[in-house]
Amino acid sequence: MIDILEWLSATTPAVALRRSGTLYMFVNAAHILAIGLLLGAILPLDLRLAGFFRKVPVEIVAPFLSRSAGVGLAAAILTGFCLFSVRAVEYAGNPAFLTKLGLIALGILNLSIVHLGQGWKMVLSLGIVRPDLRFSAALSAAIWIAAVIAGRWIGFL
Repeated sequence: MIDILEWLSATTPAVALRRSGTLYMFVNAAHILAIGLLLGAILPLDLRLAGFFRKVPVEIVAPFLSRSAGVGLAAAILTGFCLFSVRAVEYAGNPAFLTKLGLIALGILNLSIVHLGQGWKMVLSLGIVRPDLRFSAALSAAIWIAAVIAGRWIGFL
């Protein structure tokens, strides 16, 4: 595993990021913006699904917010991987980074279960939020907030 991580840190993009503070700054800023898009979309959706803002028609906002969160997630993963490559061996041993990865995996699992379930289809077609979906939404909000906290924790270890 160490060999793969060392290879990753020696790739052209990783070396370029290490050598250019400006490039690193732009990728880091893109990562922060992607996280902002993810959380800026998923938290309002989760809150609506959890029972807040009941006057907002969930069947109208859910598709847009879900897709926006998906774009944010994809961009955060891509930029995060680039940032990881700069110090892959070090990050792979960082407990906060490993916690963040676990939380992201849990968040993706939760959203997969939600999107493949009947509750999501019912939200989109009828605007009805079932209790199991309310629980999944509350869990989602907690997971993604915890992932951001774990991400901030990385720099302190």
